[in-house]
Formats: sequence, C-alpha cells, structure tokens
Amino acid sequence: MPSTLQVILHQDVKNLGKAGDLVRVRPGFARNFLLPRSFAVPASASAVKRVAHDKAIAAARAERTKQEAGAFATKLSGVTVNLTQRAGSDGRLFGSVTAKDLEASLKALGFAVDRKKLQIGEALRSLGSHEVKVQLHHDVVATIKVEIAKA
Repeated sequence: MPSTLQVILHQDVKNLGKAGDLVRVRPGFARNFLLPRSFAVPASASAVKRVAHDKAIAAARAERTKQEAGAFATKLSGVTVNLTQRAGSDGRLFGSVTAKDLEASLKALGFAVDRKKLQIGEALRSLGSHEVKVQLHHDVVATIKVEIAKA
C-alpha cells in the first residue's frame, strides 16, 4: 500500500489546501475523511487536466472583470457629485450625506454603483468638497469628488 495518495480538493480544507489544489495525503485520511465528505477526488490524469482547465478559465474571467472594473474606474474618476443639503451658519449639515444618498446621485448621473462599494470613512457632515473612494475590484479603486452646497 502506498504511503501517500494524491487527491484534488473540491473545497478548502483547513491546514491542507484550497479548492482545486493537488495535494498528497495519507490513504486513511483520504479514504475515511476527504472522499466520503466529497471534499476531494482521487487525482487521475483526466481530473488533473480538468482542474488545470478550470483554473485557466477562472483566471481569464478574473482578468476580464479586472479590466472592466479598470475601464469603469477611468470613467468614474472624473465624476463630480453635486448635492445640496440644509446646513447651519457654521457650515455643519443637519444630518449627514450617506452612501445611500451618493448611490442615488450616481444613479441619476448614469453610473450604477452599489453603495457597499463606496468607502466614505467618516460621514460627510460639512459643506464643501470631499473625496470618496469606490472599491470596484479588490485591485481597482476610483475616487469621486463630492461637492456639498447649502440649500
């Protein structure tokens, strides 16, 4: 009986590897834990080729979404959102500008951005110019300018 066995993981397994990895494990661990729970399959030649093909497709898809996010970021970076809010004499707003307000304003300008992607940081509570970052992809960040004027 071999001392190790190669399997391809279907799911992430703590302290072993991530989904799609080709790993060597003891036969008992594979037979009693990984295979019955469908965490892995035995590594045959066709299974290894299929996993390599799936990884290539996933990498191409990830690159395409990154490029699309980059193109959208260039369009979004030049955008200025103008808002009017009620404010006191000292320039502080009665309330604040939220991500929901910015999402609605961007939608009115023709940009569909999810408010969860807006990184406001602290709430916008004063008149003037502010910069807000938009996380479009884990590597792509755009910056929009928010101008708040007194109503």
